[in-house]
Amino acid sequence: MSAQSNPLEIPDRAGISDKGRTFLTGSRRAKVFVILLVSMTVAAIILMALGNNPPSAGAFCLSRYYHLDPVEKTITSRAAQSSGRWSCIEIYYSGTKAGNIEQLASLSGLAGPEDINCHFVICNGLGGDDGQIQTTEKWQRQWSIIPGQTWHGNGQTIRICVIADGKTARPTDFQIKSLEVLVEALDRKFNIRPESICYPGDWW
Repeated sequence: MSAQSNPLEIPDRAGISDKGRTFLTGSRRAKVFVILLVSMTVAAIILMALGNNPPSAGAFCLSRYYHLDPVEKTITSRAAQSSGRWSCIEIYYSGTKAGNIEQLASLSGLAGPEDINCHFVICNGLGGDDGQIQTTEKWQRQWSIIPGQTWHGNGQTIRICVIADGKTARPTDFQIKSLEVLVEALDRKFNIRPESICYPGDWW
């Protein structure tokens, strides 16, 4: 008695017709495409979820950081800028856990945000986007900071206020990155020497 073939047995590749082979190849490609699409969707959802958390609570999200305004646009001003106008940079804490230009002006009892005594404010997500660099009116007009009881710098000092109290509210990863980029841009534009850049004592 000759052996009979099993009707459930899958024929080998040699026995598959060209039409069947094309079907299997197309089916395999479709499966790979679906798996790739699902993986990309899941990855995007995870990145968005991480991006909605402050860096202190999770991963630093470069995708959200790069949505901030380019620093070259930030350091432009309405008034003309000369290469020798500024020679120093001072970074200091706002002494608050939250804020922006308007809120800092109000807390200081100033008439308006145009009177705030710094050139840039870097927000921490509480009052402005985390890492957002706000430009003050003094920078727009290229005015020097007015010396007072708490500050005795010179007329060529750029002052940058980082929203943080330096104790319980430390700078976020976004703020640190934004500050680095801002200082580098100002350094290039005005040829400010590294020894002329002053950070808070506990910055590092």
